[in-house]
Amino acid sequence: MISGAEALMRCFKEEKVDTIFGYPGGFIIPAFDALYSYQDDFKFILTRHEQGAVHAAQGYARVSGKPGLVMVTSGPAATNIVTGAADAMMDSTPLVIITGQSTVAQLGSDSFQETDVIGITQPVTKWSYQVRRAEDIPWAVARAFYIARVGRPGPVVLDISKDAQVQMLDFHYKACDFIRSYQAYPTPSESALQEAAALINAAQRPLAVVGQGVQLGRAIPELYAFLEKADIPAASTLMGLSIMAEDYPLNMGMVGMHGNVAPNRQTNACDVLIAIGMRFSDRVTGDIKSYAPQAKIIHLDIDPSEINKNVKVDVAIVADVKESLPALTQLIQPAKHTAWIESFAPYRQQEYEEVIRKDLYPEQEALTMAEVLKSLSDQAGEHANLVADVGQNQMVSARYFSASPKRQFIASGGLGTMGFGFPAAIGAALGDPQAETYVVCGDGGIQMTIQELGTILQYQMPVKLIILNNSYLGMVRQWQELFWQERYSSTPMINPDFVKIAQAYGIASTCVEKREDLQQAIADMIAHQGPYVLEVKVEQNGLVYPMIPAGSPISNIMMGKNK
Repeated sequence: MISGAEALMRCFKEEKVDTIFGYPGGFIIPAFDALYSYQDDFKFILTRHEQGAVHAAQGYARVSGKPGLVMVTSGPAATNIVTGAADAMMDSTPLVIITGQSTVAQLGSDSFQETDVIGITQPVTKWSYQVRRAEDIPWAVARAFYIARVGRPGPVVLDISKDAQVQMLDFHYKACDFIRSYQAYPTPSESALQEAAALINAAQRPLAVVGQGVQLGRAIPELYAFLEKADIPAASTLMGLSIMAEDYPLNMGMVGMHGNVAPNRQTNACDVLIAIGMRFSDRVTGDIKSYAPQAKIIHLDIDPSEINKNVKVDVAIVADVKESLPALTQLIQPAKHTAWIESFAPYRQQEYEEVIRKDLYPEQEALTMAEVLKSLSDQAGEHANLVADVGQNQMVSARYFSASPKRQFIASGGLGTMGFGFPAAIGAALGDPQAETYVVCGDGGIQMTIQELGTILQYQMPVKLIILNNSYLGMVRQWQELFWQERYSSTPMINPDFVKIAQAYGIASTCVEKREDLQQAIADMIAHQGPYVLEVKVEQNGLVYPMIPAGSPISNIMMGKNK
């Protein structure tokens, strides 16, 4: 007979957990007491805020492919994990989040640090369950890990009462491999595959739009085989940027609000659009009524709820892309679409002349964000992960850092969570320790989770933090300038001395303001062993182009102000 808390640790061992992120507190003390005896089995990372723990677990999961594990206490700790859970739900990130809870007798009495965790978290998780008896812990944990990682991944919350942690049980563990009501991997319809193949075989101007589902399904080789057999040009969503290398011949760039001109334009010129593991976000489609109206649309996705949710499709193949892509590849005919692929080139040249050249070779004295990201991309190693926060820094990172399967681009996509980047980089560094780990934040976003410098200090995490400081909430400022008559309401920022803050944590740091110092500063940061903070003072009024205004047709591409 062992305690529920001891059983929880044994469950983690059964699930081959190696890292836990979290923060202790009153109603989770029994679990942390049990953890004390398992220090050789698990690496526990004490973050400085529960939200930081969840984002760190997200970063870990995104690069490792394994569920990130979080353990926090009740009440405010449980409510602090909600943002990360919602972020993970929208971006299909597998997490298992353990929250402590008051005793069963106190439930519903508004006792100290008691909250309705299930009611709060059910809308933003795949599964949320309260454990009231020790004997239910093995069953609940096995089910939680299964639901988090199988099918379309996502977050799960287990709210474990103090009673369950201290009660005794006869421990037996059986891994979960089936839930009757959960069809994690639907079988692709043969008729749908045949219909899709017929459309592709007849297409003159096919275009694939590739999302994170390909990466989550570990189907990158299958994607390449599909594209190459029929010579289909492909574009990535923001979340799919790590799937195709920038120099892959069929990679036409990124679609979306700040995506590349060529794939955005050609979305409304293709005759067959093949959406693979993506969800037709409004940031990709713009005005849905005018999105690819001329095209037959084929949608491959594991989640049936995504079919026809935003965009009505002609053929839906509901299955894991690891299975559906090879099945479709077998049915399509070899083809060449040389003229169609060449038609992307003039738009690429236009974007280079009107946007990229100005970003990378500006006439003004102040540094641009693009210069910083291009320099980092050029100097970073072949195995390097870049975590971006949210805002202008995120869009510039997506545009100018060359991502690939070995150079992961990690960002908060659906929820757009400022403060995500820094703690997520901590998790990424642990989940992929062989990679160089960089994180890019704006001066606004970094101050939402800057306390995680303490985590970096305690564990000497080799995370390189780049702060792009323009003394504004840059993306909101951009919208105010372009669409709100330059009324800069609550966006200018008076910032601290970030270098001194880093130094107070014993972290090497420097600040760059001049172009002639940038390359060497980035080289010094890369060469430094251990954590590093590089602040770069960039232009205050910089704007990220191209830009499709929210709700506009994707053909309405702004290449500059008043253009």
